Amino acid sequence: MSEKRILFTGGGTAGHVIVNLALIPEFQKRGYTVDYIGSYEGIERQLIESIEGVTYHGISTGKLRRYVSKENIKDPFKVMKGLLQAFSIIGKRKPGVIFSKGGFVSVPVVAAAKLKRVPTIIHESDYTPGLANKLSFPFAKKVLATFPETMDYLPKEKAEFIGAVVREELFQGKRSKGLSYCNFHKQKPVIMVMGGSTGSKRLNEAIRNNLDTLLKNVQIIHICGKDHKDASINRAGYAQFEYVNEELKDLFAASDYIVSRAGSNAIFEFLALHKPMLLIPLSRKVSRGDQILNADSFVKQGFAHKLEEEELTDDRFLEEIHRLMENKQALIDKMEHYQSGQTKEKVIEIIQNFENE
Repeated sequence: MSEKRILFTGGGTAGHVIVNLALIPEFQKRGYTVDYIGSYEGIERQLIESIEGVTYHGISTGKLRRYVSKENIKDPFKVMKGLLQAFSIIGKRKPGVIFSKGGFVSVPVVAAAKLKRVPTIIHESDYTPGLANKLSFPFAKKVLATFPETMDYLPKEKAEFIGAVVREELFQGKRSKGLSYCNFHKQKPVIMVMGGSTGSKRLNEAIRNNLDTLLKNVQIIHICGKDHKDASINRAGYAQFEYVNEELKDLFAASDYIVSRAGSNAIFEFLALHKPMLLIPLSRKVSRGDQILNADSFVKQGFAHKLEEEELTDDRFLEEIHRLMENKQALIDKMEHYQSGQTKEKVIEIIQNFENE
């Protein structure tokens, strides 16, 4: 019997890695040899290299910019180098199938897989597909959607609505461990604030500007992003971290409310855990607006509240926190009707069906 091999790709942000983190252990349990292609220094390297038994391959990657920059002149050469590197890695490692989560690094990998005749499955997490995945669609065998509305934006002959893939370990958190990790007590509720893997300056400011008022009634877990901790703040009931990995499940268990950006993978995890959430999506001024659409979908279904970044003042922020706490049970009731089902198993089945096609 020949060796079973699978290759994963995706990176640039944690959102392009989280689903891979959920799937990799499942394929390892099934006896697969797992390879991963990411960028040289992206967050995906940090997250994936900590997994025992996964071989990580760094390649050159450009950034697919929508704006004018002198770097745009260099990037086609970086992408071409990445394509050649991916072509070589796929040729040597000989995976039977490739699973891509998107991000700039995935484009040369998916293109190289097509040249090597290795089937690729793409997973699109957001309401509308990003540029990297759009460029990759022609080379893929299958495109999986997280939101049912996303099907309108995907190539119909390849698209399938599958739902969200949630990491199983997140359901195994212990509230007592999360509280202890932060030196918190049980008497006040806990708000977790997350600004995405790179952090959010505006979100960090909103929390820190309102600490005096907030800490009268709640405790705060603040995941503020790399290099964004404020060492001058040392307050009881306020715990700040640049990034959390192993302890995240316990911090989720300890949290009663979530304030977050609106990346798709993250908000579906909050939904699966039944955490009332206030979403503050990235502004259209600095993004393509995908997080706004993600948040709007959740608000429409009664899973979340939303605050536009342009409306984020200190006073408005406090008002929305108060409203979130008032509506806690109504939000939870709506979330309890959502069933994540067997999405992960369905994705695994689809991947295996395309293996060595």
